[in-house]
Amino acid sequence: MRRLLLDLPLFVLLLAVAALAMLVPAGFAATVGEHQEMRAFFYSAVLLGTVSGFAAIATHGRPVRRQGRTHLITLLATYLVIPVVLAVPVVEAVRDTSFMNAWFEMVSALTTTGATVFEDPERLGRSVHLWRALVGWLGGFLAWVTAIAIMAPLNLGGFEVLNPAPVGGGNRVFGTTASALPGDTPTAAERLMHFTTRLLPVYTGLTTVLWVALTVLGETPFVAFCHAMSTMATSGISPVGGLSGASGVIGEGLVFLFLLFALSRQTFTTDARGDDTEALRTDPEFRLGLLIVLVVPVLIFLHHWVGVLDLPEGAERPGGLAAFWGGLFTTMSFLTTAGFESDYWDAAQLWSGLETPGLMLLGLSIFGGGVATTAGGVKLLRVYALYRHGQRELDKLVFPNSVAGAGARDRHFRRQGAYVAWVFFMLFAMSIAMVMAMLGFFHLSFEEVTVLTVAALSTTGPLASVAADTPLSYAALPAGAKAILAGTMVLGRLEMLVIVALINPLNWRQ
Repeated sequence: MRRLLLDLPLFVLLLAVAALAMLVPAGFAATVGEHQEMRAFFYSAVLLGTVSGFAAIATHGRPVRRQGRTHLITLLATYLVIPVVLAVPVVEAVRDTSFMNAWFEMVSALTTTGATVFEDPERLGRSVHLWRALVGWLGGFLAWVTAIAIMAPLNLGGFEVLNPAPVGGGNRVFGTTASALPGDTPTAAERLMHFTTRLLPVYTGLTTVLWVALTVLGETPFVAFCHAMSTMATSGISPVGGLSGASGVIGEGLVFLFLLFALSRQTFTTDARGDDTEALRTDPEFRLGLLIVLVVPVLIFLHHWVGVLDLPEGAERPGGLAAFWGGLFTTMSFLTTAGFESDYWDAAQLWSGLETPGLMLLGLSIFGGGVATTAGGVKLLRVYALYRHGQRELDKLVFPNSVAGAGARDRHFRRQGAYVAWVFFMLFAMSIAMVMAMLGFFHLSFEEVTVLTVAALSTTGPLASVAADTPLSYAALPAGAKAILAGTMVLGRLEMLVIVALINPLNWRQ
């Protein structure tokens, strides 16, 4: 074929990275005496490394035409195909599972969803838990880099709200983070390399700091390492079934602080326009995220004087401070789509008397975190654009002849930016309806399909265990439902606008 749909060199590079990553759990398994798991990961690494090496030789120097379209297809193939490779050592290490379960687990980890079919942590060896957390961590870094290096120049992934250029319209570099590159027209490969070398030390350093801090607070080094990776990737993956452990409320506080990096891209990198501190202070995503994190727990706390009237007889009323912290941490966790539940979340529910706390968590997950972060959902920047547009419309009702100021950029944000945000919100809602309809064929209840769909589309896998009246089991789902949810996770990570841009005929004309 003269025209290739994939950027083969980039895809082969990602395969090579996967092969190298397999050596980490292989070495750990050898250290802790898990010989079967060690062989599974080591042999898979050797096989994949050999195949990717030969493929790299065959594709070396092959030019990439139409980089925008090609890299989007490569990104889609990464989330669909590479989990097949990542699942091979899992099947060999966990002999009592199917390949479908292993593939579902790896799609969930790579998209930072954190949905798991292995509900009993004791069923898996520590090296397999490490592999799940590591794949999630790598998936989070992939989301960081591709959002800035690929999505931003194509005006996708939330950047379309800020920029007047056509959505998915080409390789033009705008006045965003992607412009911080030498030269006028950097290629996609140059952008990927530049931001990988720039962001990897930040991502790794933050993970290391959190790992050491959690270890000092009393968690075992292995559990602390997995929790640190899952926090930075907002994957919610845990080798012990959650954050409950020796770190206590101080450990939750540390995780809370590091989840702030999922509220806005300005927390770890800034647009090419001025002081870093000022950019973060004025960033609408960060401010809106903090507002939600503060307001929701306060409302939960104040609801106590209404809900306490329905407290079951004999039930002990929890302390107000514990209840407030449980609401604060859980709100931050589900807003950033990490899905960690506070040890005091039960206290918050009992204190407030909430009858349907899962509905609140569903809404937070749909809102999601910041653009170009590891969080999923609609994204705070789009929510803010809709808010600004609604605010302006209300102003016009009171003052019909008023003229809004703040410059051309802000006018675009309130008009075209809000329009694109509304289009995305409608696509998001249509995606929910479509996936729910497909899951309905498997004789699931309305509540079950709603929770599972939102959990997959917002990449908040742990939502299934806390949002419904009774915890839902991914393992109990039929294979067809798992395949649909896996595809929904990929859709939630890439976003529907990327799929629309891919099928746009303009992007296929040479």
